[in-house]
Parts: sequence; structure tokens; C-alpha cells
Amino acid sequence: MDELLLARLQFGVTTVYHFLFVPITIGLSLLVAILQTQYFRTGDEKYKRAVKFWGKLFLINFALGLVTGIVQEFQFGMNWSDYSRFVGDIFGAPLAIEALLAFFLESTFLGLWLFGWDKLPKGIHLACIWAVAIGTTLSAYFILAANSWMQNPVGYTYDKAANRAELTSFGDVLTNKVVLATFPHTIFAAWVTGGILMIGISAWHLGRRRNLDVMRPSLRLALVVTLIGTVGFLLSGDQLGKVMTETQPMKMAAAEALYETEQPAAFSLFTIGSLDGKTPIYSLEVPGLLSFLATGSFDGKVEGINDLQAQYTAQFGPGDYRPYIPITYWGFRIMVGAGLLIGLVSVVGLWLTRGGRLPEKRWVWRLAIWSIALPLIACSFGWIFTEMGRQPWLVFGVLKTENGVSPTVPAGTVLTSLLVYTGLYGILAVIEVGLMLRFAKKDPPAETPADDDATLDFAY
Repeated sequence: MDELLLARLQFGVTTVYHFLFVPITIGLSLLVAILQTQYFRTGDEKYKRAVKFWGKLFLINFALGLVTGIVQEFQFGMNWSDYSRFVGDIFGAPLAIEALLAFFLESTFLGLWLFGWDKLPKGIHLACIWAVAIGTTLSAYFILAANSWMQNPVGYTYDKAANRAELTSFGDVLTNKVVLATFPHTIFAAWVTGGILMIGISAWHLGRRRNLDVMRPSLRLALVVTLIGTVGFLLSGDQLGKVMTETQPMKMAAAEALYETEQPAAFSLFTIGSLDGKTPIYSLEVPGLLSFLATGSFDGKVEGINDLQAQYTAQFGPGDYRPYIPITYWGFRIMVGAGLLIGLVSVVGLWLTRGGRLPEKRWVWRLAIWSIALPLIACSFGWIFTEMGRQPWLVFGVLKTENGVSPTVPAGTVLTSLLVYTGLYGILAVIEVGLMLRFAKKDPPAETPADDDATLDFAY
């Protein structure tokens, strides 16, 4: 048993699982805030019923996301103590601000919103849910700032005696070119995730011709937000690709399994052959597309894996500086492919529901329900590509992954915690899916007198 491999597996399992909750939370908070704004503007009870229906799903996801997020942070001390010691001075600032400012903002106003129905003035109550939406977005920014420092370390000096990085410019960390590109990409992906979830659940009700007054406006809103999010996701992804090429050229080369430097470089939609792309039998390519994704020019030069390996060996010393190519190559295509399918769902959905129409074919509604999986797949493989594409570095060009693992934690201990956490997360997955299905299938709450409508009552 290898301590490093087990520690990486545990962090990968818990991180991917936790990140399933994050985009849903960010996306649903925005959609619920928009629906409540519609209720505030129009006074139409259908929007109030919609807010209470989707608000319950948001709260379930928020609670379980909080639990899994705490567990994830424990691992920095459990399995990655040398890494924590090395980056503690850098990570402390953005993560502390995330907890004290962003999370405090969203959790405080979430409580006011939850218990403030018909107790707070409508305008203040509306402001509470918008504060929650803003808080979740700010929280994402500070966490991404910490992660982006791992991709492109800036604003620090290296203390050789203490063997740790020390912060010199917090402003540089917060304005890192990587976070400025990653943040909008992540937020648009979250809008898409929340939108598709609302589309799928609305489709379940509409396919049965239930709760049309609530579910039809929910569906139309979600389709519009999903389309906007998809366009933003693709445009911001293009910008992120160029920043990635500038800061981590090996990751871009690995995304295409490009072994030799090319100018211009084609992008393969898919390849039949070896998983690492070394011996392709057939490849469907778009000429010049990789050059455009990497440089902004269809005639741009893209460095290959072999040349970059030679450069890094000369710069950092002997070693293998290539990530695991099959993961980066196929992970990138799964992410992009799922994103394009999401855009197709939103466009087709808007067309089929135009002018008050509702499709008669049940397979349309079934496809809408199954589309819930698409953004979860895209987000998961996007993060896997981002993190595994950086290997063998924990902090690119500064700290290798093998040097960040806890030196005194034996493999048996890591294996035990991996099995325990995986089992607990499996139980949480059953609880999450069960709760979401239970409340997603319920009818929205009936219109009730104001004095009987104090909270989001889970008993309806």
C-alpha cells in the first residue's frame, strides 16, 4: 500500500463528492432569489409557492454540502500536513475570509430568510435571499483564489530555512490571473447546474400535467438561466484555456495528448487508439482549433509534452513531469461534450415551450429529467482535469505532490479513513438523493393565510 496514492484517492473522492453540492447551492440560490423577486414585483402567489418549493431543495443541498465541506478541510491536517505547513501562510488568509465573511453572510441571512416569512417586511426578506446568493458566490471566489494559487503561485516568497511559502501580497493572490479566469467559469457552471436541476424536476411535474402554474414559469426561468450560463461557461472556458496555456502549458498539451510541438495544432474531437493518444488509429480533428484555444490564433504554436518534459527536467531536475494523459485527454472532452449537450437542452427546451406550449411526447420530459446528470458530469470531470492535469505538482513549479503528504501517517491509517469516509459519503448520498426525490415529487405548498405561513415548513 502506498500512502501517497491512498491519500490522493481519499482527497479525490471527498472533493468530487463535495463539489456536487457546491454548484447546486450557488445555482439554486440565484434561481430562488429571482423567483422571489418576481413575487415581490407581482404579488402573484404562484411565485411564492415556487420559492417555497425550490427553497426546500436548496436548504437540503446547503446542509449536506456544509457537512461534506468540513470533512474535506480536515484532510489538510490528516493526510497532507507537510503541504499544510508549506502553504499555511498563503491559504490562511483567503480561507479565513471565506469563513468569517462569505459563509457568515450566507448562513446568517439564510436563517433570517428561513424564519422571516411574514415576520420581516417583504423587501427586507427579499434582500435576505439575495444576500445568501451573493454570499455563496463570494465564498466560491475566496476558495478559488486559494486553489488558483496552487495552479499559479504569486505574491509569496520562499523561506528556505523554514521550508515554507510566506505571503507577501494578498492582493496578488486575490487578483491572480488564474482566479480571474476560473471564477466566472465556475459561477456560470453553477448557474447551469442549478438551472438543469430545476428543468429536470419541473419536467417531472409537467410531464404528468401537475402544478402547471408553478412549474411552467420555473421551467422557463431555468431554461433561460441555463442558456445564459452555457454561453458564459463556454466563453469563460475559452479564456481559461488561454490562461492555462500561459501558466501551465503541460496541462494544455495533456488535454490534447499533444506529444510534439505543432504550429498550427489541431484539436481532436475523439481518438480511437491507445488511451494516452500515443498511437492513434483514427482521430477526428478540427484543424487549428487547439491553437485557437491555447493562443487565440488559429495559427498559434502549442508546445508538446515531450518538449515540455525536457524543459522541466532542465529547470526542476530529473523526474516525470507529465500528468496521467488518459484522464486529462478524456476528462477534458467529457467536460466540454456535456457542456455542449446542456446548451442543446436549453435551446430545444425554449423552442418546445414557446408561446405557452408544452410538449405532448413523454420522451421529451424523460430526456429533460435525465439531463440533470449532465452538469454534474461536466463539473466533476472539469475538476478532475484541473487537479490531475497539474500533477506531479501540488503547487505548480514549487511543491511536488509526493512532498506534501503527511510523513508519519502510515498507509493502514489512510486506508482506514478512506474506507470510513467513502462509506459515510455513500450513506450521505442515499440520504441526499432520498430527501431530494421526496421533496421534488411533492406538490408546491398550497396558498395559505399570511399568519399561517411563517417558515418553510417541511411537513407539508
